[in-house]
Amino acid sequence: MASQVDGKEYDAVIIGSGMGGLTTAAKLVENGCSVIVLEKYIIPGGSAGHFERNGFVFDVGSSMMFGMGESGTTNLITKALESVGKRLETVPDPTQIHYHLPISSAHPEGLEVKVWRDYDAFIDELSSKFPHEREGITKFYGDCWKVFNSLNSIELKSLEEPRYLMQQFVKEPISCLTLASFLASNAGDVARSYIKDEELLKFIDIECYCWSTVLAETTPMINAGMVFCDRHYGGINYPVGGVGMIPEAMAQGLEERGGTIEYKANVKRILVEDGSANGVELADGRRIYGKTVISNATRWDTFEKMLSKAPNEYAMPKSETSFRQKYKKSPSFVSIHMGIKTIDSVSPVLDTDCHHIIVEDWTKMEDPLGTLFVSIPSLLDPSLCPEGTQVFHAFSPDWIDNWSNLSAEEYEKKKEQVSDEILQRLESVFPGLKESIMFKEVGTPRTHRRFLNRIDGTYGPIPSRKPYGMLGMPFNTTQVPGLYCVGDSTFPGQGVNAVVFSGFGCAHRVLCDLGKVPSWSIADSAFNSLLSTVRNAV
Repeated sequence: MASQVDGKEYDAVIIGSGMGGLTTAAKLVENGCSVIVLEKYIIPGGSAGHFERNGFVFDVGSSMMFGMGESGTTNLITKALESVGKRLETVPDPTQIHYHLPISSAHPEGLEVKVWRDYDAFIDELSSKFPHEREGITKFYGDCWKVFNSLNSIELKSLEEPRYLMQQFVKEPISCLTLASFLASNAGDVARSYIKDEELLKFIDIECYCWSTVLAETTPMINAGMVFCDRHYGGINYPVGGVGMIPEAMAQGLEERGGTIEYKANVKRILVEDGSANGVELADGRRIYGKTVISNATRWDTFEKMLSKAPNEYAMPKSETSFRQKYKKSPSFVSIHMGIKTIDSVSPVLDTDCHHIIVEDWTKMEDPLGTLFVSIPSLLDPSLCPEGTQVFHAFSPDWIDNWSNLSAEEYEKKKEQVSDEILQRLESVFPGLKESIMFKEVGTPRTHRRFLNRIDGTYGPIPSRKPYGMLGMPFNTTQVPGLYCVGDSTFPGQGVNAVVFSGFGCAHRVLCDLGKVPSWSIADSAFNSLLSTVRNAV
């Protein structure tokens, strides 16, 4: 164990072993840095982890994995694994999502749409539901491809490093200019420029909401382009053994290459001495020092808890005050992890898709528990459960306030009540589901707060007002010298592939600042001052 006594100073002390923190650590170690990752829990991965109950392996969060393709530059999970010498077997998913959407005059039995891995098949299916909007559908998703193809042609590193940006511009000027043209755009504005049908625009909303927890009008077009196209380009690929195999492989590879990961390491305070972050203090009193400190915690946990004892100018810098004015915490989730039997003559899930989204009423889509998400990853990987059974994960957004101030008895009673209501709603799509349950475990926002160590159980920031695309989203540096943030509180936001992107960017910026890779130090200060001014202005 690293401690104050051994006198070692690491190149980087990383708080948290979520995928953002692990990716940052991996890229730093790959470039010869000494790194220690401090994880409060007993396994790596955070919401990308997994757990086992009664022979069933459950993913903590989403089972829908982007970024595990074989080509291009946006297959970031594949590239992160490669950086520590690891590779995972995956199973391709023929559909990303099967949507079950509300009844309307145009769709009296409800709008059913499957997002096929094959792009043309998806466009044909969606256009068959809205034949009068085929041109608009093609143009909107066509713009998404412009974004994606541009991203997929450049090396993805730190957008805070002018030397890298200039190199990419020289190599791919059209791609860079294309991305710049969409930088301040939101998906909803682009969609409305091509599409008039309000029901179809609602479909674009749920396409965004299912991974960003906000509607299209507040979803940056850069993010939408990456998600809406990578599902067809690289596809959705499920790692054999469960999503938790990704962080476990990353952690193993990191340690094999000289990195250190310490579990049950509860960081209570970030140390700021002589005007720079230079280490952390753990709950057991030990201090671990580093040339840089990288927080994979949320910005709320980082600045309002771990920096609460820092000098005033560092505890809540201007940039963080500005961030809180523009962004708020996203909801957490109620999760129901179930093992179900499928040996009966009639099974609720065998003849179906892996991922489903259910919305019964468009006006309630954003309400707590208004949208139901379902993942059945054992349809892709039978090794997750005993023979004759399936893993079934149902989850829905909810706020921690709805679960606060309850006695232990009231809390357990409410968990049963809410889970029963969700299961009853699921019966419309999966008849016989309740009768097939062999095992059930219910989690709430309080569960996510406890085990993921995230304030209010949030899964990251969402805009509190309409953003100017990506312009207001913070990157990895902070106004505290030596302190960096990584993960969903930084560009490009929520999602496993997104936080891995954040890790690539963070590692590159840190390597520049440590002098491990070339940079334009003279231009850095002026460029990042300009970035900060733009972020604060929007």
